[in-house]
Amino acid sequence: MARHEPASPVVRQIDQQFLICSICLDRYCNPKVLPCLHTFCESPSVHASVPVPLPVPRPIRVPLSCTLTLMFICPSHSLPAPNPRCLQNYIPAQSLSLSCPVCRQTSILPERGVPALPNNFFITNLMEVLQRDPDPRGAPPAPLPPLGAATGQPLCCPNHEGKVMEFYCEPCETAMCRECTEGERREHRDHRTVPLRDVLEQHKAALQHQLDAVRARLPQLAAAVGLVAEISRQLGQRRAEAEAEIGSSFEELETALRQRREVLLRDLEATCAAKQQVLEAQLEVLRQGQESILSSCAFTEQALHHGSATEVLLVQKQMGERLRELAARPFPEHPHENAQLEFHAEPEGLRRSIQNLGALLTTSATAHTTVATGEGLRQAVVGQPCSLSVTTKDKDGALVRSGGARLRFAVTGPDGAAAEAEVQDNRNGTYELVYTPRTEGDFVLSILLYGQPVRGSPFRARALRPSDVPPSPEEAKRRVKSPGGGHVRQKALRRPASMYGSAKRKENPIEDELIFRVGSRGREKGEFTNLQGISTSSAGRIVVADSNNQCVQVFSNEGQFRLRFGVRGRSPGQLQRPTGVSVDTNGDIIVADYDNRWVSVFSPEGKFKTKLGAGRLMGPKGVAVDRNGHIIVVDNKACCVFIFQPNGKLVARFGSRGTAERQFAGPHFVAVNNKNEIVVTDFHNHSVKVYNAEGEFLFKFGSHGEGNGQFNAPTGVAVDSNGNIIVADWGNSRIQVFDSAGSFLSYINTAADPLYGPQGLALTSDGHVVVADSGNHCFKAYRYLQ
Repeated sequence: MARHEPASPVVRQIDQQFLICSICLDRYCNPKVLPCLHTFCESPSVHASVPVPLPVPRPIRVPLSCTLTLMFICPSHSLPAPNPRCLQNYIPAQSLSLSCPVCRQTSILPERGVPALPNNFFITNLMEVLQRDPDPRGAPPAPLPPLGAATGQPLCCPNHEGKVMEFYCEPCETAMCRECTEGERREHRDHRTVPLRDVLEQHKAALQHQLDAVRARLPQLAAAVGLVAEISRQLGQRRAEAEAEIGSSFEELETALRQRREVLLRDLEATCAAKQQVLEAQLEVLRQGQESILSSCAFTEQALHHGSATEVLLVQKQMGERLRELAARPFPEHPHENAQLEFHAEPEGLRRSIQNLGALLTTSATAHTTVATGEGLRQAVVGQPCSLSVTTKDKDGALVRSGGARLRFAVTGPDGAAAEAEVQDNRNGTYELVYTPRTEGDFVLSILLYGQPVRGSPFRARALRPSDVPPSPEEAKRRVKSPGGGHVRQKALRRPASMYGSAKRKENPIEDELIFRVGSRGREKGEFTNLQGISTSSAGRIVVADSNNQCVQVFSNEGQFRLRFGVRGRSPGQLQRPTGVSVDTNGDIIVADYDNRWVSVFSPEGKFKTKLGAGRLMGPKGVAVDRNGHIIVVDNKACCVFIFQPNGKLVARFGSRGTAERQFAGPHFVAVNNKNEIVVTDFHNHSVKVYNAEGEFLFKFGSHGEGNGQFNAPTGVAVDSNGNIIVADWGNSRIQVFDSAGSFLSYINTAADPLYGPQGLALTSDGHVVVADSGNHCFKAYRYLQ
């Protein structure tokens, strides 16, 4: 059956744009609207039996004016489905959900399936108007009647033929007829129904309000489209510029190589010619001497054998002198030159240099997620450098670990003049910004990342004279029970102004609680490169996972070097990026091997014993031992926690990627308290989560920020004998102390020698906190229980 073709061009355009199902590519038959507001036929109609050729795929541009229409019914700007079937046949049998053929949004099917989906009465009425097509060919089109007058009669109930819909069910949010509300098998039993006309204006007003709210977002979206398009254009331009620079650089190298080749060839020719000249001259002398000896010998032999006595006597004197002279004449019998002429260039080193020549500098940092922290954002002292820190993040809020971002820092004084300001790139995704106010008053701090303001920028800071700076508040005193049952005082101290050290570090008046510091960057004993996990034992040992040096180092509680073991490799007993470390009750050292994807167990002397978790772990990071001897492993990549028996048998596993209570986003380290509860630091969720021994969630604490009890990516964690939880706050470079319920207590005072990205931490047997200061390539011991 051929499809009806409207005569009027206007009607034909409306028919093509609004009344075509994007599944069967024909006019709608009983159109149903999905929750995503796209409309399709309910079931195949008679016209569906006629093969409809699919259009050739082509690029589709959706006009802005059609955006709102497209959300509802615009099939001309939607990609048609490859299978010409309608909605009833499009959904798989026994399916409880459906996926929109246009936008792929998944929705739950009503209990009665596709027929229970709402009808699109706007489409139905519009089709009835167009079917009448009152306009003669060539006559000017008449305006469409209002929607209410489309059919001249009220809408009928789709479930009861011929029954007018005059009621509205509020729980079901649908219109219905009187028969739907009456009878023994009524579908809306015990539902509150009201006359349709009573709720019409209310719902129209609500829809209008929502429409106005959505339409108000268009200018904002247009600005965002313009901004993103401009960045995309700049990206293309930067690509072209970088491509030209790469070409130019390598053309210069090629030119330099060709020039060097010509120089070497010229030198080769000149050197060879000089050597050849010396050798040719020597050959000439030797050949002349050889010829003289041969001729004299021949003449003398001729006279001796064939000459008369008189002839021999006549030539005897002359030939004797000639032979004596030739016998005594020196000849250059040893070579005056040698044949060495080699080309030595060490191409392997040059080849490696060329292979590593150049680099593409970029980051995934975005301004709207990047944060600035530090006292310098709020207060400064006239004439003294003041610092603040910027931590760059990507669009998902994950920390960016590389530097080189285009960060602009401008400080404007109260008189409008620019103050001294500089940006220091830490090359790890963080930046230290330093400025020096010269006058008192309010300063405006503008921080732009790739031309866009970071979160909260611009900031306002007040610069005070040194004499006007208020004294530090009296240090809060907290009581923390000691392991022996007595009470000692624990200081609650403010951290430095900057996450990574203050420009006024040497003037910091806070009492130093640092006991000792061990290590520096290097590969020798007592040196580290990106140390990660740290653990202690009851035998007075400190064990450190030296990640980039592929080894484990052991020290005494006083920081004296004792032992180092581990070699790089992927065989059992070898290490490939060790991260977490723990010590069990036997003194065995348990190491989480991140890149080998297993956990290795070594004796106290560093002898390999066994490995576990191979084939299960994807990226083990933290490791701990509970009171039952079970080995708790945090899998950073799989975002879960494994519990193993010492023989490697899996006891339990819990967690997945996400933000829920039993989910993680890059978990790092783990500790076990005296109740055998498991405490895990959830790095990207900026929180600490606590579970029982079976992995059931108990509670969590912490949020993203720099205030008391907040975190910027927590890492190391330890629990003291009273259940207090000690957490290394990586992004804020500090150590915080919480009680057993997760309430903030205090800070560990690290101000005199600030931390730089702390990783693992532990409590020594004599009650001190040791922390792996990864950014400073050392570990430090701080006074905890005094």
